[in-house]
Amino acid sequence: MNILIAKLGATGDVVRTSSLLRQLSGHISWITAAKNVVLLQNIGYNIRCCTWEERDLFRDRAYDLVINLEDTTEVASFVTKLETRKIFGAYLGSDNSLQYTDDSHRWFDLSLISRYGRAEADKLKFKNRDSYQELIFGGLGLKFTDQQYVLPTPVKTDLKGDVAIAAEVGSVWPMKNWAHYGELGDRLKAEGLKVNFLPQRKSLLEHLGDVSNHRCLVGGDSLPMHLALGRRVSCVSIFNCTSPWEIFDYGIQTKLVSPLLGQFFYQRGLNAAATTAITLDEVFAAVVARL
Repeated sequence: MNILIAKLGATGDVVRTSSLLRQLSGHISWITAAKNVVLLQNIGYNIRCCTWEERDLFRDRAYDLVINLEDTTEVASFVTKLETRKIFGAYLGSDNSLQYTDDSHRWFDLSLISRYGRAEADKLKFKNRDSYQELIFGGLGLKFTDQQYVLPTPVKTDLKGDVAIAAEVGSVWPMKNWAHYGELGDRLKAEGLKVNFLPQRKSLLEHLGDVSNHRCLVGGDSLPMHLALGRRVSCVSIFNCTSPWEIFDYGIQTKLVSPLLGQFFYQRGLNAAATTAITLDEVFAAVVARL
């Protein structure tokens, strides 16, 4: 089969989508954001990858299956015009409206383009207890049986230790930023542990190397968490405002869920109550237990 996957970002979402590569058979073409291409190269699968800007290169063949996991009109328009036997996910209807296929409804019903509207989609998302992989695999008629992420070999770095702390968050979800990372680092160091705060890196492969060099990663629902899961590094993950249930833990993750999750679920503002609801003692104990 010739299969095309359109998953541009965020980078953590690209990483977790890579588990599909262990189940799909045939030749895979993957369109992604430019920064993510390095994660899909030299990974040992029958896959070619290009950036969104280079997407016209992938008009060179007919596809048996197109999997579009993006929710934008631009990407939906591109995949709808491809020569394909089947589309899974978002596409443009005959009236040029953004729609999604019935077999992908379990995921897209929870999304920004949900046929139920944003408010109801968030309610459905809060009730959902299936992981992202279970929702996507199931829609494609596949069975998710703990298939691992697929990642390239990391670049070797000198940042090594017991605990890596991923304290940085993007501007989109400021409430992911737990308030006590500095105090946690001090307390872990007082126990004789080597603790590093993950720095910004020019290359995702360096970032992957930093994560790989530690016994445990502490952070929110973010890219470093997915890199840790992919590299089989134990992690303690803090969920202040996003779904803990969509993340499959692979048996190596401790999830700490805010008691105020329902109040701040998928809210994009900043409220100090959201970032302090999980206590320092809880996180410290979870890290020690993981180690």
